[in-house]
This record gives sequence, structure tokens and C-alpha cells, in this order.
Amino acid sequence: MTLATTYYWTIEEGPLGPLLLTAAPDGALTSLSVPGQKGERTAQADWRRDPGPFRDAEEQLAAYFAGELKEFRLELRADGTEFRERVWAALDDLPYGATTTYGEIAARIGASRPAVRAVGGAIGANPLLVLRPCHRVIGADGSLTGYAGGLERKVRLLTLEGVLAEA
Repeated sequence: MTLATTYYWTIEEGPLGPLLLTAAPDGALTSLSVPGQKGERTAQADWRRDPGPFRDAEEQLAAYFAGELKEFRLELRADGTEFRERVWAALDDLPYGATTTYGEIAARIGASRPAVRAVGGAIGANPLLVLRPCHRVIGADGSLTGYAGGLERKVRLLTLEGVLAEA
């Protein structure tokens, strides 16, 4: 007999719209996504809607959006290729209020210059928006390039962090 593994999900309202959070059976966060996002996550029919495993995440997200929290302290678990996981680890090291480029991320993980496109793909596949700060990655020319959650949300996050001036 095999025991079923229970995954959890909840919806948290926030300034970016409703945030879908999912978690593994041990409570580690596996995704944070927004409606209309490229690669948008969805809760599966056999998952349990339960806000319990997300209390810390909800508190920290509220503090972040209020400008009171600069670094999340949550257990994150996203499965990807070894390359994607290296890129995502580099994102985890990006400090609040700072930006970097795709090329700088490639260099940081020891990838070749031609790998910049693959770095962009890995960043675009980040399942933990906001928590794993892919919004802090910009184009080499300083332009606000793609963001799975939409450029409007990227602008809001970078404005919150003081990178962009408020309009």
C-alpha cells in the first residue's frame, strides 16, 4: 500500500494581485505565481487548500510589500536541472535593492558567454516569483527585460525596492 503525498496550496492577496503559493508535504514552498504569468502554476485536484503551511510566507510577504523586510527566510524547494538550480542559487544571492544582468549571472555560475540565453531561460522558469528575486535581473543595457509575471509587476517590485523612482 502506498501512502498519498499531500501537497498544499493557498491564495494570498497582495499588491501584485492574487498570489498562488504551493508547498511540499514538509511545508517547503515549491512555487509562488501570479495570474497570467508565463508558466503559471496551478493547484492540482488532489492537493489540499490549507493556509496553515503558509503562515510564515504570508507574514514575510506582507512585511516585504510594506517595505519592512529585505530578505526572506523561508524554506524554498524548486526542482530543476542542475544548470537551473545553479542559476536560481545565484538569484538567491542578489541583495534587496540591487540589480544584475543575465551576463553577470552567467559569469557568476561559471557559464560561457553563449550561455546567457540559457540563463535567461532558467530565470524565466523560476517557479518562486518574488521569493527568488528574478525581478532584479535586467538587460545589459539597463533595460527592464522580460519577467514571467509581466513587466508591470517587475516595475512595481523594483520601485518598492528603491531601484526605480516612483512615478
